[in-house]
Amino acid sequence: MRSTSAVIVNLAEETWTLHRSYGTYRVRGCESGEPYALTRVDERTAYMDMGDKRSVEVPIAADEIAADLCREINSDSGEESFFGVFVAAGETPTNEELRRAREKLAAFYRRLVAGADREWERSHSYLFINDVERRAAHYLGLEKDWFYQAHETVECPGCGEKIKPGVAVCRTCGAILDQGKAASLGLAPPRRVTRGAVTSKSGNRADAVRTN
Repeated sequence: MRSTSAVIVNLAEETWTLHRSYGTYRVRGCESGEPYALTRVDERTAYMDMGDKRSVEVPIAADEIAADLCREINSDSGEESFFGVFVAAGETPTNEELRRAREKLAAFYRRLVAGADREWERSHSYLFINDVERRAAHYLGLEKDWFYQAHETVECPGCGEKIKPGVAVCRTCGAILDQGKAASLGLAPPRRVTRGAVTSKSGNRADAVRTN
């Protein structure tokens, strides 16, 4: 029995747009907090040109279209590549389908990260690390020297160097930016507390505390 609709499951954040003669398809990626994204595909009708000014209608089942789209997406990085996109057996993926797909995606991404590690050891150049390898490190939650991520910065008031917020001591000029934090880390002497006598307007003496 020919299916009238099928559901594509995407475990990753990337959205894919694919073009066919019978339509353009957008396989959406996961948004923040989503465990997976679903894209419904309906059956279509293609037209075959017979070459004598006649055309023949060719019905295409939804599951055939979905499988074709997933095949193109997952093969984007060559043999045995897998980007976490598959056709669910039902309206939503089962736990077993999700488990198998996540294991396959993680295994593929680990191979990419291993390749990026080897390239980094050889060249130490960001130019030879591609976006898919960076995406793999991000998905796996790995911190790599070659996986550069932009961070918010502020200017050091001493030298103007760009530094991360919350830094205790500027590594460029040595300016102490957070006295308490620097002291707790042993990067600066603790504040000294001294006591002195001051006289109020009424003539009474009182102890004043000053920190240096």
